[in-house]
Amino acid sequence: MHTRNLVLVLGDQLDADSSAFDGFDTGIDRVWMAEVEEESLHVPSHQARTVLFLSAMRHFAAQLRTLGRQCHYRQLDDEGNTQSLAGELRAEVERYHPVGLVVVQPGDWRVQSALVAAAEESGVKLDIRPDRHFFCELDWFRSYAGQRKQLRLEYFYREMRRQHGVLMDGDQPEGGEWNFDAENRGAFGRHGPAPIPVPMPFPPDQTTREVMRLVAERFAGNPGRSDRFDFPVTAADAEAALEDFIAHRLADFGQFQDAMWTAEPYLYHSRLSAAMNLKLLSPRRVVAAAEAAYRAGLAPLAAVEGFIRQVLGWREFVRGIYWTGMPAYAEGNALAADQPLPDFFWTGDTPMKCLSETIGQTLEFGYAHHIQRLMVTGLYALLLGVRPREIHEWYLAVYVDAVEWVELPNVIGMSQFADGGRIASKPYAATGKYIDRMSNYCASCQFDPGEAVDGRACPFTTLYWDFLSRNEARLRSIPRMDLQLRNLSRLSPERRVAIGLKADALRRASSRHHVEAGCKMEPCEP
Repeated sequence: MHTRNLVLVLGDQLDADSSAFDGFDTGIDRVWMAEVEEESLHVPSHQARTVLFLSAMRHFAAQLRTLGRQCHYRQLDDEGNTQSLAGELRAEVERYHPVGLVVVQPGDWRVQSALVAAAEESGVKLDIRPDRHFFCELDWFRSYAGQRKQLRLEYFYREMRRQHGVLMDGDQPEGGEWNFDAENRGAFGRHGPAPIPVPMPFPPDQTTREVMRLVAERFAGNPGRSDRFDFPVTAADAEAALEDFIAHRLADFGQFQDAMWTAEPYLYHSRLSAAMNLKLLSPRRVVAAAEAAYRAGLAPLAAVEGFIRQVLGWREFVRGIYWTGMPAYAEGNALAADQPLPDFFWTGDTPMKCLSETIGQTLEFGYAHHIQRLMVTGLYALLLGVRPREIHEWYLAVYVDAVEWVELPNVIGMSQFADGGRIASKPYAATGKYIDRMSNYCASCQFDPGEAVDGRACPFTTLYWDFLSRNEARLRSIPRMDLQLRNLSRLSPERRVAIGLKADALRRASSRHHVEAGCKMEPCEP
């Protein structure tokens, strides 16, 4: 049969209404999807992350077939699978000789480059279409960014609110303020959180169980586990997860969005990012549902605004940063960080309770919420001086919701300040006291978050003062660092030397144990 267009559907493009299907003719067009090892090995993908992608892809292919769309689906264990997207695409072109190739813009520069090269090599035109999933078109963002000396989320977010009429009262923000962040910094106190309805679980069906067995066999050496897997893998499940969040956790999300607690991986968080990033769930639907809950009196404005800011503001903002900055953006290292990623990031085997709890949870579920990522694992990497590319690849590997367009700017820019301030107005540097204030981790830890040198000195606190000292010249030009640098200046020369020696010892200890665990998948950079 003559094939006009071969429509490429990637694992993070599972939207039956995407622009890839505009003009689709079931008589002469066909869909192509492929599972390949490359996507789980270019970084050692968490087993639950691979299960999520492959199960969701298989469910989506079944959905397309019910819509009458021919779908040639290449499974991971099919005989002759080349195990790379480019290799499989070249083979498919040779088999069907399509006139053209169609794809929605991928979420990964590496993947887009590989598909472009494969199409050119095959001599077939590749039509890369805009991704309607997002609120903000990339051409608009490029124009917006080009007109400003400095990009900041807050002003971009306000523009998105105006453009899309979200939480607006006429031409003014609902409640008279654009941002209620000051109301959204609560901790749980000594007694911890009240009983919280856990996110709706989605027990694996037969398709997911088959994928789990395949992943356990093919990627046994990859980090994490999948036996706790219960994420949505269909659009219907994702919609149910959204409704569950709106009904049971949104109202308290705002106040406690930055709080952490032992053995509580989800707290009031939505757990919707994976479904949105795979395009099983529209962000427009998410934002509309949250705003409707506020209008109906089911959730306070501060909680709803804080949640919407993450979806309509931050998520859209970092995508614009990614696509206007790549590929150079990925190589940012403004603070000249040169330490290897500690091996315990792959095992959770560390006496630091906050890190063992967060990493252990990550390996078990493939999930940690944004403060655990930014102010525990990310903070430690920043203070230690880990090479930004290494910590970026770790985040891309271990979280089920990780797609590079959203993960990389969050790590390179927000977490590690490696872009020199393109995203964040200052490095998110703090002592162990921040973690103590926002969690109960320190209560059962052997280290004292208030001590930098003596006795039970907390590595976070030691490394915080060392970070300021090592980067003092670089940080002088950042106005929001003035207070922290003034506090640094109050340390005696003797104490600064003592802190530096202790920090050097922490870095040496970290480096000694790096190679065996941190580089287990492939050779590391020297």
